[in-house]
Amino acid sequence: MLTSAATIAADWQVSAWFNTQAPISLVQLRGQVVLLHAFQMLCPACVSHALPQAERVFRQYADAGVAVIGLHTVFEHHAAMAPVALEAFLHEYRVTHPVAVDRPSAGDPIPQTMRRYAMQGTPTLMLIDRNGRRRCQEFGRVDDLSLGVWIGRLLAESTAA
Repeated sequence: MLTSAATIAADWQVSAWFNTQAPISLVQLRGQVVLLHAFQMLCPACVSHALPQAERVFRQYADAGVAVIGLHTVFEHHAAMAPVALEAFLHEYRVTHPVAVDRPSAGDPIPQTMRRYAMQGTPTLMLIDRNGRRRCQEFGRVDDLSLGVWIGRLLAESTAA
């Protein structure tokens, strides 16, 4: 659910990128609505719902000012979800939007961005407005219609709001 009381979203901590020529920061995306979706390859809800949903948003809203960023945030089964496996997974599932690998934390199974955003698990969807403020963070499955309404509302807001 969108909130009007929001704080500036902290930049993500990333160890690798896929489907982009260069690293992407939140500062670079100011002026756009950002959909950040955190996922794991071995998360059934991520594979069946969240990843396809993010890819649809990426394809449908690319020219409307919406940036879609995937965040592969591994907090379990670390050995099975290495970047080489993620690369094959993204190819196999035809994921074309940019995907970042959340930077591991030393001595902590929870990666840095996941901890910074206090995520409960995957899938987690976040919407960041044109001014860089985190306006929505939802753990679990998000309905397509609700997501479309939220994106539409954020697109309708001016950057001065």
